[in-house]
Amino acid sequence: MVDMTALSDLHGSDRAAKRMKKRKAAEVRLKAYGLLAIFLAGLALVALLWSVIIKASYALTEHALTIETVLDAAEIDPEGTGDPKEIGRANFDGLVKDVLKARFPEASSRTDRRQLYDIVSSGAQFELRETVMDDPALVGQTIAFPYLASDIADLYLKGIYGRMVPTAHAGTLTVTPVDDGDLLDIRSDTPDFAGAMERVLDNMRTEADRLRRQAALQDNGVRAFEDRLTRVEDPERRAELEAQVAARSAERDRLLAEAEALDARAADGGSEEELTNADPSVLLRLAGGWAKMVTLSPNGGQAEVIMALEDGTRFAPEAWELRIFDVPELARKVSDKQAVWIEVLREDGSVASNFNSRFFTDSDSREPELAGLWGAIVGSFWTMLVTFCLAFPIGVGAAIYLEEFAPKNRLTDFVEVNINNLAAVPSIVFGLLGLAVFIGFFGVPRSSPLVGGIVLALMTLPTVIIASRAAIRAVPPSIRDAALGLGASKLQTSTHHVFPLAMPGILTGTIIGMAQALGETAPLIMIGMVAFIVDVPGGITESATVLPVQVFRWADFPERAFEARTSLAICVLLLFLVIMNALAVFLRKRFERRW
Repeated sequence: MVDMTALSDLHGSDRAAKRMKKRKAAEVRLKAYGLLAIFLAGLALVALLWSVIIKASYALTEHALTIETVLDAAEIDPEGTGDPKEIGRANFDGLVKDVLKARFPEASSRTDRRQLYDIVSSGAQFELRETVMDDPALVGQTIAFPYLASDIADLYLKGIYGRMVPTAHAGTLTVTPVDDGDLLDIRSDTPDFAGAMERVLDNMRTEADRLRRQAALQDNGVRAFEDRLTRVEDPERRAELEAQVAARSAERDRLLAEAEALDARAADGGSEEELTNADPSVLLRLAGGWAKMVTLSPNGGQAEVIMALEDGTRFAPEAWELRIFDVPELARKVSDKQAVWIEVLREDGSVASNFNSRFFTDSDSREPELAGLWGAIVGSFWTMLVTFCLAFPIGVGAAIYLEEFAPKNRLTDFVEVNINNLAAVPSIVFGLLGLAVFIGFFGVPRSSPLVGGIVLALMTLPTVIIASRAAIRAVPPSIRDAALGLGASKLQTSTHHVFPLAMPGILTGTIIGMAQALGETAPLIMIGMVAFIVDVPGGITESATVLPVQVFRWADFPERAFEARTSLAICVLLLFLVIMNALAVFLRKRFERRW
């Protein structure tokens, strides 16, 4: 017999209580670790999605610069025919440039005009052309036309390159023309420019520190070559090393001298310093014009005229503005002159922000402001259609045969093992297969949804077969037995009873496989769907690209505006994937049966 008293003493002892306490503590720790893991994973996911969504928000809007445009009949339709085809032959590119030159006549040099033309999109001429062709009655009129802003102008208006920050000032400004008015001598009776000057001095100190670090590297080289000299006896080799020591010593001394000179100038702080494109831009708005400081002291300096000033030599504090662009001109694509021209248009109320509908309705373009996603969406549709038409019937048919008709032998075991192995094959291998067999041997059109759909169908087949077999296997044997007992053949049992009941699980697996195929990039790159495609594909044999490849291409472009468009394209792709997975869940819930 079991001694109950001994058992009671064993489980009620202090040692048992300590063990129980440890077990409970271990359980609490395990739950805490699990919750922490879930929290960290959720936090990482939220951070990732948040960063993508924030960047994508910049691509949801675009800016237009509205400028008065004279549609001269002598240039657009000299014969007065009113024929849209004749109007379309006019030089609208030159017309847009003439409009910009008329709005900002100060841009007289070739460099200034090139910068001026860059504030509007290269596609603006085509939009103006289409507008006039659609309404020939506009010829001979003056209209306020909204020109699409270029990518650099759009990014500036969105604050990506920083902003001109108005700075407080209290002095009266004295302006004296220098060099026939191309330069202005600017003087204030109070140190209004001291804040900007301090930023310039900080840059000088930073540059001095950089020069010292460079000098330290040169000094390390001097010591290294001097150490080699102690171990070398060959006269020619010693001469080479001595030359290296002398050269590096001279470079070290030069760098240190420059650093000391910069520190001395920064310590002085009152002398007039020349501004470079690595310094913050100091801009003045006065007398209806704009000027950029090229030399600076706490009380003023010399300024370059960007837009002509009206008459006047003395300006009260309320008659002028001081604006500082903290982001140096060297670190941004938009120049100071371009920023001034954009600001002038904005102050005139000629800048409008609109929803970027062209992103969802236009095809790809090398210009960021013109690039759209519609071509990739249509290409994805055709590719997924081919994938579904191949993967679904073949995959479901293979699953039905393997589950309902195939004998259990070594051959079927071999087939099942290989199907499971194919599900783990890297996707790029299917791309190589498509390149070598379908394109190289069968001659399927390259870069077309047809070859892309075939490759993705092969990649999706294992997923569809495995999911379909699991759904068929889940149908209770009693359904089969009842059908066979009533005289149905094995084929009728499979097609009339088993297959309809397994359809929810089959559709779920198929949609999940299609969603996986929609996000694939590597196999489609191998078959050429990474090509630059402007036209929207009208069928499965035309050249096309797909959403993930479009994301890949835009991410590789150097223009900064493509960064936001890449993020927005990722959001669109994720939306399609969420919709497809939600559809799979809905179908399972809608048609699922409890046995």
